[in-house]
Formats: sequence, structure tokens, C-alpha cells
Amino acid sequence: MPTAQVNGIEIWYDVIGPEDGKPILLISGVGTQSTRWRDDFVGELNARGYRVIKMDNRDIGLSQKFTDHGIPDTRQILADKASGKAPDVPYTLSDMAADGAALLEYLSIDKAHICGFSMGGMIVQLMAIEHGDKVLSMTSVMSNTGNPDLPRATDEAMAALTRPRPDATVDREGAIQSRIETDLVIGSPAFPIPVEELRAHAEADLDRSIHPTGFARQYAAILATRDRRAELQTLTMPVSVVHGVDDPLVPIHGGRDTVANCPTAVMFEVPGMGHNFPREVYGNVLDGIDHAANRAV
Repeated sequence: MPTAQVNGIEIWYDVIGPEDGKPILLISGVGTQSTRWRDDFVGELNARGYRVIKMDNRDIGLSQKFTDHGIPDTRQILADKASGKAPDVPYTLSDMAADGAALLEYLSIDKAHICGFSMGGMIVQLMAIEHGDKVLSMTSVMSNTGNPDLPRATDEAMAALTRPRPDATVDREGAIQSRIETDLVIGSPAFPIPVEELRAHAEADLDRSIHPTGFARQYAAILATRDRRAELQTLTMPVSVVHGVDDPLVPIHGGRDTVANCPTAVMFEVPGMGHNFPREVYGNVLDGIDHAANRAV
């Protein structure tokens, strides 16, 4: 698969679907490769007339790594942010948004629909804010506005996300089990994914790339990001917000806050959905994408 030199770094990408399809860029969440956008979901987008651009975010998958920057000090990041000082992080979510905009430029795509989940939702919000000339519509899935007063993740979900994980180069089975356990904690209670399917996804991702420290730097970028509410209020492109009512990691309040602060946004709440993409919710996400895209000028 190809890579592109964009925004001063190397980004892996793939383009799937008809050349005359509506272009849509998909952005993944923290520590996750572009493979989280499953082939069958991408196929559904193709069937609805979209030409899909998938990319590995910087510092994950097959895109450029930032290992030389080490592991950020999360306590210092939070302390700096609380004091009004700009945290010292290897890169920001704005840098990651610029990666996406630069990839579209590289592919000679003037404007595209954009969709991201979790951290990817934050990134597409920043693309819409900072690179609005490249955006036809935006869909933010299971994400939030950066509002510091929003309800937090459950203790169990936060522990599952941030606990130390076995090094897959030394303990592959331990790394797989850790991934499965996290998926079970944050997943959709009404739509459980069979453990054997979770295992297959974890194994495939490890076969593709092992880069555990990328999570820490991406998570640092999330911690350092700003409150986007005032900027979201200035958006004019169509926006959809899709969020699971039963999300333990990014509570539904984050999606509702996004809609409350974005005048063009429409909310799609999904009962029984947690912080993942079981097949049972594909239709909700696809309908959200369509609703925004069909309103685009």
C-alpha cells in the first residue's frame, strides 16, 4: 500500500471505491490503526457511493513513528494545562488534523467528507475548524468537544484504556488478551462481539504493526488539546454526531455537547452502543454520514 510525504512526515493511506465516488476520509481513534474501519463497513460506504480514503494516523500502524520523542509525562501535561501553560507534547491533535488535510491535498482532492471516531472525532472537528476549505461535511462519532466539565469515563473503562500492556514482541498472547479485555470493557453492551472475532482482529493488527508507545504520545495529544466549543459554534458545513447512549469511555454527554455547540449539527443517539463499532450499529453511523453529506453544497 502507498505512503505519502505530507506535512513533513510519512503517512500510510489506502483509497477504496469508485473513482467518481464521493470522497470521504476516515480517521481512527487513539492507538488504533486504520484497520478499525472494517472492510465490510468500507464496503457499505462504497455501496452508498463513497470513495473511501483510509489513513494510519501518525505514530501508529504503517505511518511514521515518533519513538525518539519518548513517553510524555501525563501529570506534567495536566499540570501545565491547568496553569494555562501550553503543554510540551511531541505533537498535537492540530498536527494530526493537518496530516489529514495535507493527505487530501496530496491526492488532489479539493474537498472531502470527513468522519472520525473517538480521538478521530476530535481530529475531524479540528480539520473542520482549521482546514474548513477542505471539508464538505463532518461526522464526529463517540467523541466530545474538549469541554473540561463533561462527565468522565467510568473508572473501569479508563483503567482498561490506560493500564500497562504486555510487550507484544515478548508476550504476544498477553498483548492479545489485554486487547480483548479492553474491548470487552468498553464495547457495546447490547451488541457483544464474539471473543473469537476480537481475537482475530487483535492478531491481525499485531501481524500488521507492533508499536505500543504510539498510544502514549497520541493520548498526550488528547490531554493537551483545547476546548473547541467556541470554534465549533462558527462552523457552517453540515455536521452529524453519532454516539452510543451506553458509552463508558466517552459518555453520551460528549456527543450532546458537540451538537449543543455546533449550529449545523444533527444528533444520532444509538441505544445499546458503547465505545466500538459492532456491525449492528453500522447503519446508524452510515446514516449519520449520509445525513451530513447529503446536506453539503
